[in-house]
Amino acid sequence: MGSPVLTLSSAAQAGLRKDQIYALTESGELERIGRGVFVDPTRIDPAWTSLAAATALKPAATLCLTSALVHHGLSDAIAFTTDIALPRGSRHPAGFHHVSWHSFDPDTFHAGRTVTDQSGLMLAVYSAERTIIDCFRLAHHQGADQAYEALRRWVRQPGNQPSELLALAAASFPRNLPRVRAALEVLL
Repeated sequence: MGSPVLTLSSAAQAGLRKDQIYALTESGELERIGRGVFVDPTRIDPAWTSLAAATALKPAATLCLTSALVHHGLSDAIAFTTDIALPRGSRHPAGFHHVSWHSFDPDTFHAGRTVTDQSGLMLAVYSAERTIIDCFRLAHHQGADQAYEALRRWVRQPGNQPSELLALAAASFPRNLPRVRAALEVLL
């Protein structure tokens, strides 16, 4: 196998039958992550397993919210699920028991979205700035404390520029700019 992630369709292209995939799963060589998607657990960091599997089915899959905060060192939360965003209107893949799916506006979906190489896989993660804005934007679901704590940690990290955070908010999320600006003014 070339990739540490295998879908039933990519397995068929590689000459593997369904029964062979299920036999590899039974023996523990592969792990089923969602309906029709499997990973080689020895070849991928467990922190990236759900995102890698989701990306195999939906290339737009992007790590977001609490999971992205943890990735950027802006939260110590121990999440039981991985937060993954898809453009609104996209169907969420079935059978992912450890994923919380989120639907983001297609017009702003790519704002602050970066791609990183993990175990030879190109996986998307929202930038720290975008994630902080999303936490303020979705504070009614996520809780405002998480947004303020993430912003507090972000401001303390060397090299971060509040002007970049405000520019992203102004360009892509203007309705949330006043809230982000007010929180920054308190911290600075």
